[in-house]
Amino acid sequence: MSADRVKMWIAEYDRALARLQEAANADPAENDVVVDGTIQRFEFTFELAWKLMKAALEHQGIVVQSPRAAIKEAFKVGLIADGDGWIDMLEDRNRTTHLYDEEQCRQVYGKIKERHIGLMESLGREVGKTE
Repeated sequence: MSADRVKMWIAEYDRALARLQEAANADPAENDVVVDGTIQRFEFTFELAWKLMKAALEHQGIVVQSPRAAIKEAFKVGLIADGDGWIDMLEDRNRTTHLYDEEQCRQVYGKIKERHIGLMESLGREVGKTE
């Protein structure tokens, strides 16, 4: 994968992450849609995150086919520092597609705000350093 292609993924990822941060900063007490919108933006941003990992890894000659494999390899080469945190994020991403219980939605929402966004920010910074 070319460096230009990786830069394209970084730009897409940065835009999605900014939108996720915007949603996470909104007050859920003002509108019930905030939690749902934040979760939806999280799902989209996670998809871009693992595809960014995949692109950065391919640029280094490492081929991966799944989010879990991308996370494991990204951890091995130092693109991410918290492999367990990313696996937890992957599990939350998988859970959100079948999440209908409001309490569980609130729990995932809290994790997005408290932990997942920070991990995503770190990925953007780390991949940006390698280009």
